[in-house]
Amino acid sequence: MKFPQKHTLEQIATIIGCSYVGSPDFPVYGMNEIHVVEPGDIVFVDHPKYYDKALNSAATIVLINKEVACPEGKALLISEDPFSDFNKLTRYFKPFEKAAALVAPTAKIGEGTVIQPGCFIGNNVTIGKDCLIHANVTIYDNCVIGDHVTIHAGTVLGGDAFYYKNRPEGFDKLLSGGRVIIEDHVDIGASCTIDKGVTGDTTIKKGSKIDNLVQIGHDTVIGEKCLIASQTGIAGCVVVENEVTIWGQVGVTSGITIGAKAVILGQTGVTKSVSGGKTYFGNPIEEARKKYKELAAIRQIPSIIKKLG
Repeated sequence: MKFPQKHTLEQIATIIGCSYVGSPDFPVYGMNEIHVVEPGDIVFVDHPKYYDKALNSAATIVLINKEVACPEGKALLISEDPFSDFNKLTRYFKPFEKAAALVAPTAKIGEGTVIQPGCFIGNNVTIGKDCLIHANVTIYDNCVIGDHVTIHAGTVLGGDAFYYKNRPEGFDKLLSGGRVIIEDHVDIGASCTIDKGVTGDTTIKKGSKIDNLVQIGHDTVIGEKCLIASQTGIAGCVVVENEVTIWGQVGVTSGITIGAKAVILGQTGVTKSVSGGKTYFGNPIEEARKKYKELAAIRQIPSIIKKLG
């Protein structure tokens, strides 16, 4: 998430009420999670296991809960609770805007686009040309939809990320300030849910087709010309490269990559990154041919035991 204008390190420290290490005029341009940070961004870290990763990331401002040596060319924000202070910044730069109508006055809807009755179109949404948005679709604030997109009834774009910190008093939610981006010629089935990014964008690239009852988590990127069948659940921060086919009831864990032109057969559990151009099956996931051989061998076990007995 980029800020509307450049801020200084001192200004950011004042907003969240913390001390800092670095020049008061050190430039701050935005805030992001570690997997999408760029120079000028703030990243937060609150566990020693991830200190080095955050300090050595592309981010040039690190919101951290310990005084450490500041890397050259970077700045630190010293906080007792970086998670909460990251939320403070999200509230400050992306505050919740109450809706005043089913279709917000700030929404931009392209020529030839049809919005069926019962849809909710939030603040600052952009919808391109010749789209068809069926009844009772909900499109949260700041979503961007391209041209020639079809979205079927009951689908929700832009819900919050499923991202929590476990505290003694209960789960503390990391606020979502990102967006959902749907590119041209995408079809989305009925009753799908696509969550917005925490600070970045959840993106469905051009030409991809999504069946009914599919969940796509925060900050995930679905490549061009992908096919995703019903009851698939894709966690956050996943990269699905171009022309991947995912069949029904597949589960995909967070933070992994599925290579271009891979085929994931139904009911597979994608627990690790897999390379492109191959067909996969099973849980744990393996190349389908290998998995079928394993299953065939397992079926021989009773006869082998009988012969040995």
